[in-house]
Amino acid sequence: MNILVIGGTRFFGKKLVELCLQNGHTVTILTRGQSGNPFGAQVKQLIVNRDDAEALAQALESSSWDIVFDNICYAPDEAQKLCEILEGKTKKLVFTSTLSTYEVDGNVKSEEDFNPYDYEIRMGNREDFSYGEGKRQAEALFFKEATFPVVAVRFPIVMGENDYTQRLHFHVERILKGEPISLPNIEAKMSYITDEEAAAFLYFAGISPIEGPYNATASGAISLKDLIGLIEEASGNHARISLIGSDEHSQSPYGVPADWYMSNAKAEAAGFTFSQLHHWLPDLVKTVVKQLQ
Repeated sequence: MNILVIGGTRFFGKKLVELCLQNGHTVTILTRGQSGNPFGAQVKQLIVNRDDAEALAQALESSSWDIVFDNICYAPDEAQKLCEILEGKTKKLVFTSTLSTYEVDGNVKSEEDFNPYDYEIRMGNREDFSYGEGKRQAEALFFKEATFPVVAVRFPIVMGENDYTQRLHFHVERILKGEPISLPNIEAKMSYITDEEAAAFLYFAGISPIEGPYNATASGAISLKDLIGLIEEASGNHARISLIGSDEHSQSPYGVPADWYMSNAKAEAAGFTFSQLHHWLPDLVKTVVKQLQ
């Protein structure tokens, strides 16, 4: 298969490209060039700023793909431009979406909790929306206007040793240094997925016949209290938790006011088997602790 990956040089995008190459596909990556090309001659690289619609159209005009993976679309303007450019040029689009399309209301989320097909589109770029709203708008645009099949993969927080966002590392580092962490609700449960499993599901979404929105998350959820406990156990240090009155530097990137996690039942019914969160999270925590000690 001929595959285009938009945003494929770091974290789960990099894992996705590696998976495509391992399975013998011809891969093109489209990036801004800021993260280099870790694949060398194994892939064709297009260096384009996707915000430049004219340059993007020019870069993609002479090719077509069996699957396009878009990991870096954050707004309806970007989605609309891509729909126009890819018309007649791809058999399928897999769009990386997010748990943030769902409200933080304490309820376990299934795909029906956000229906992009009935969502009112408001055009704009990524600066015009919150992260979650930008992804909602992009989903709605893709599903209403694309002339090719689309899968929107809704990920929770993606974890891994090489997470450039350093969100798990933030907690480990502050606990190792004895610095406070601010959490609005330490009992709130969240879902997570590894970068490798995220890549595996994106690949599955591309090669399987599924269409529409799909949650992709490891099975199970964990409270922030228990996650902090794993770090304390691995590091031998006691966490300093602040619930109110803290400065912005201590605010946890995992801090949510209520449970915020989702069901993967639809994706598993489609044939993908997810890992169990409690099987890999303790080992990942230990690895990050060792990295930072």
